[in-house]
This record gives sequence, C-alpha cells and structure tokens, in this order.
Amino acid sequence: MSSPSFLAFAGSLRAASLNQKLVRVAADTATAAGARVTVIDLRDFPLPIYDGDLEAAEGLPANARRLKDLFIAHQGLLIACPEYNSSITAVLKNTIDWVSREDRTESGTKPYEGKVAALFSASPGNFAALRSLEATRGILLQLGVLVVSQRLAVPRAHQAFADDGTLREATLQAALQAVVASAIDTTVRMNA
Repeated sequence: MSSPSFLAFAGSLRAASLNQKLVRVAADTATAAGARVTVIDLRDFPLPIYDGDLEAAEGLPANARRLKDLFIAHQGLLIACPEYNSSITAVLKNTIDWVSREDRTESGTKPYEGKVAALFSASPGNFAALRSLEATRGILLQLGVLVVSQRLAVPRAHQAFADDGTLREATLQAALQAVVASAIDTTVRMNA
C-alpha cells in the first residue's frame, strides 16, 4: 500500500477557527506526501448532544451514520484539537461519542479499530492547547486507535498563519511534516 487514506477534521465549528486552518495545512502536507485525504467540517454533520434515551428512541442520527461510514472508509485520522477551558471541545467529544455507538450488528469500536491518528492543535495562548491533545489522545487510545507519538502544538497561532493559510515559520512546517510523515509511515506499515 503506497497511498494511505486519511480523514481530516478540526474539533471546532467556528469558520475562522485556527484549528480549521491547521488541519487544512496538515491535509495539504499529507496530500503532498502521497496520502489521499478527505477534509470535512463538523458543521456539515450537526448532531444532538449524545443522549442514550434519544439513541434508544430514535436510533443513530443520520449524520452520525455518515461520520461512522467516513471513519470506516479511511485508514487514518488527522485531527486538530482546540482547547476550551483546559480540555477537549464539546463538538469533538460528541463526534467521537456518536461515532462509537453500536449500530445494529456493527461494533461501536469498528470505526476506530486499526486506525492511526495524528493530532495537532493551535491556540492563541502559549500552552498551544497541549491539554486538549492529551485528552483526545487518551480517548482515542481507549477506542483502539494508534496515536502517533509525534504531535504539533502551535502557540500564538493567531500570528502563525500567512495570508494564504500556510504556516509562516519553517520550523513549524517542518514539525508538521514530521508528524504527517510518522502518521503515513505508521499507516503504511500497519496495513502492509
């Protein structure tokens, strides 16, 4: 397998999100390195807050099923993880939760099993959303995802992007390329 497939998204709904910008740069970097990447915006998949009673009464929402199918169809995940109040965003956690639900005879962990994930974060603060990266990593590991150890946390991200959306600093771009290369290499080896 020479061209692994990745699903890329940010855990933010804001149109001008710094993490939306970062995941697009990560997706472009992965594509340039030979991966096939599908970038989605979670705004296009609105979901109710996970509620077991709602699930029991109505089943899996259509957008949760669409997301599950996208997760299953790709070998890896590129996720930009914003940080709200020192943790993972509600929309990212809610997405992970709905995608992990059983659907008829399909295991809830099927969308995650055998997947490789690379995590990124961008924040206007100096801590660069590191706590969100760790929280997201822990959740994904529990679901059976192999999260590559390399990660990129971009501090002062409101100054990090050029007008064309690329990263201004060569050191940040090199670090991003290293994370993406690790994800691609790990995915290729896992699926050989």
